[in-house]
Amino acid sequence: MTRVKNGVTTKKRHKKVLKAAKGYFGSKHRLYKTAKEQLMHSGQYAFRDRKQKKRDFRKLWITRINAACRENEISYSKFIDGLNKAGVELNRKMLSEIAINDPKAFSEIVKVAKDGLNGKVKAAKVEDQEVLKVVKQTKKAKEENKESKKEVKKEEEDLSKLTVKELKELASKKKIANSDKMKKAELIAALQK
Repeated sequence: MTRVKNGVTTKKRHKKVLKAAKGYFGSKHRLYKTAKEQLMHSGQYAFRDRKQKKRDFRKLWITRINAACRENEISYSKFIDGLNKAGVELNRKMLSEIAINDPKAFSEIVKVAKDGLNGKVKAAKVEDQEVLKVVKQTKKAKEENKESKKEVKKEEEDLSKLTVKELKELASKKKIANSDKMKKAELIAALQK
């Protein structure tokens, strides 16, 4: 019976580990033994930090909400307590986004929280619906803004794909002066105005 040697599989395993350790400092990307050890540690760090990332983002959102609350003359803890009493179920991520992008809507949410603290829960529930409408409107406005930006980019791409002759025809339709003497880049710039 022939003798089986494992050189090929060992080499493959070593190459796989060294490829994964590419970019590590010193011998950690050159030597198999240290590279394997570093990869094990890196995996542990990645696992740990995937959990840590969630905590870090929650801290960030709370900090942002707290800053916005202070501007509206209420503490963070009272704000959250008021929202809970009013029955508003907005998570901290959305609250921080609203606080950054739409301060007016956030001030309305603060009013709802203050009403919840004062025991005006029934009135607050009606306002909750108004607040949710405002939140939905801001989301729609953001989406429309993104879509309009995408359309502008598509128009820019479309203009760059056109030939000089086609660009000159467009320029003459839009009545741009001296379009016959312009170069392609100048024509695109003039058409985008």
